[in-house]
Amino acid sequence: MTVGAILLLALDSHPLPAGAFSLASYQRLNDIEKMIQARATLAPDRWNRIEVYYSRTTGGNLAQLASLSGLANAQDVNFHFAIYNGRGGEDGGIQSTEKWLQQFSCIPGGSWYGSGTTIRICVVGDGQKVVPTDCQLKRAAALIEELSHKFNIAPANIHYPANWQL
Repeated sequence: MTVGAILLLALDSHPLPAGAFSLASYQRLNDIEKMIQARATLAPDRWNRIEVYYSRTTGGNLAQLASLSGLANAQDVNFHFAIYNGRGGEDGGIQSTEKWLQQFSCIPGGSWYGSGTTIRICVVGDGQKVVPTDCQLKRAAALIEELSHKFNIAPANIHYPANWQL
């Protein structure tokens, strides 16, 4: 029976549907280890917290997120990484910002009053109408794991939005 199923699949000219989460598309995304590299030196004691938050938009890439925030330049965004949802950037795609590349702190103010040692991760979506995709959740978990390992950040110092699904 298994041999018959494999034979039918081999003779079929249509690929298998991707479904809700496709491992193949996940593997094509950028390497997280490379994403956390910076132009400035990565000091092991530089960062001690991670905050994950929603962009409060339905989509967007770095330039669009900056524009929606009233910023003239994408280099001025107040987070270190963006994780896209497929509406402006590849679903699960991670982009590091100039703040991360230069190892600059995010600026407290507005709706965020964190410290200068907090790594901020912006997940594109509003968390209610546009919830994180499976790929965004998996990529966020992988990015957080890599960052927490590299900078020895305790799980108690990782903060997620109220409705985040681990």
